[in-house]
Amino acid sequence: MSHFNQLPEFQKEFIKFSKKYGSLAEDLKKLERLIDTAPTGLGKNFTIIHHSLNVEIVKVRLACKSLRNRSMRVVYAYHNNTVTFVYIELYFKRDKSNEDKSRIINYLKEHS
Repeated sequence: MSHFNQLPEFQKEFIKFSKKYGSLAEDLKKLERLIDTAPTGLGKNFTIIHHSLNVEIVKVRLACKSLRNRSMRVVYAYHNNTVTFVYIELYFKRDKSNEDKSRIINYLKEHS
């Protein structure tokens, strides 16, 4: 059974966006069901941005119903030895062009 966790920064971003986009919680649950069966994703909407023996960092497009299926981005870590997913970042592509690389580097320093 998979475990899903969130960094505090992700939680703040999720709360902020949830107020604007009411379907976000449901959209994230759909993503969880998908990555529970395919941890690093399927197709072109998933990009592995870091790969090591124990952890993979994946960026995925998250279709948001409230945005009329335009996508947000979710960055998560998949720890294959413990089957644990950790949400690292959530952002809207219109507001921010790329993931926070320093947040990912800090996460990897603490968890690799």
